[in-house]
Amino acid sequence: MIGEPGTKRHLFAEKLSKLLEVPHISMASLLRQELNPRSSLYQQIANALDQGKLVPEEIIFALLSKRLEDGYYRGETGFILDGIPRTRIQAEILDHITHVDLVVNFKCPQEDLVKKNLGARKLSSCQEYVFMNSSWTLNKLSPNEHVHNHAEECKMLEDYYRKQKKLLNFEVAGAPGETWQGLLTALHLKHINALSSSQKLTA
Repeated sequence: MIGEPGTKRHLFAEKLSKLLEVPHISMASLLRQELNPRSSLYQQIANALDQGKLVPEEIIFALLSKRLEDGYYRGETGFILDGIPRTRIQAEILDHITHVDLVVNFKCPQEDLVKKNLGARKLSSCQEYVFMNSSWTLNKLSPNEHVHNHAEECKMLEDYYRKQKKLLNFEVAGAPGETWQGLLTALHLKHINALSSSQKLTA
C-alpha cells in the first residue's frame, strides 16, 4: 500500500490483514521495534534520528528481509506491506527481495490535502517517522517543501508500478465506512465471510 500520508491507509491495511488472514507489515513498526537498547541496531537508528539524518537503507531492507523470511518459515502465505517502498529505487530493491502482486495507491482529493496541511505533524522522542528523501528521518522541512518532494517521489513510484500493470489507484472520500466498502469493491472482495487466506487481491 502506497499513497498520501493523510489517507490513513494503515487503518485499511489492518482491516484487510484481518479479512484476508495475512500479516500487515508496517515499516514504521519494524523500526520502532528496533528502538530498544537490547537491539543490535538500536544505536545506529537512534543516532540517525537524533541527528535528523536518514536511517540507512541497508538497515531498512535488512529489517524487512528478516521479517519476510521469518514469516515464510512460519508458513505465512502473503502479506500487506505498508510504509515501503516510497521511491522508485526502493521499489526496484523490493522486487529483488519478494514478489508484489498488486499495489494499491491511496489518493486524497486535493482540497483535503490542503486542509490536512501535509507534512506539518509534531514529533516527539523519535516515536514517529516521516519519510523524506528516500528513507526515514525527522521532518525538518516546511509543509510546502514536503508536499513538493513527496509529489515528485510519488510520481516516479506510480510510473514504475503502472508500467508493470500492478497499480490500482483508489481515492479516499466520504466516511470511513464508505471508504472501506469502496476499497472492497475496488479489490473485488465481495463475500467477506467466505474469504480464505489463499485468495489474492486482484484489480
